[in-house]
Amino acid sequence: MPYTTEDGGRLNNFAREPKVYQAEPPTSTQKRNYAIMGVLAIAFVAGLVAIAVGIS
Repeated sequence: MPYTTEDGGRLNNFAREPKVYQAEPPTSTQKRNYAIMGVLAIAFVAGLVAIAVGIS
């Protein structure tokens, strides 16, 4: 555990900080997959709304 000593001799225990890294932009394949998942999600929600309207 990473302890630090403050003025007066008190110890503080801090959580470990995660390793920082630079995010990479999505590749063209990932972009295509995101678009496909978005279309499927919209179709799913539209289907649920259609079922709800049909039932009521």
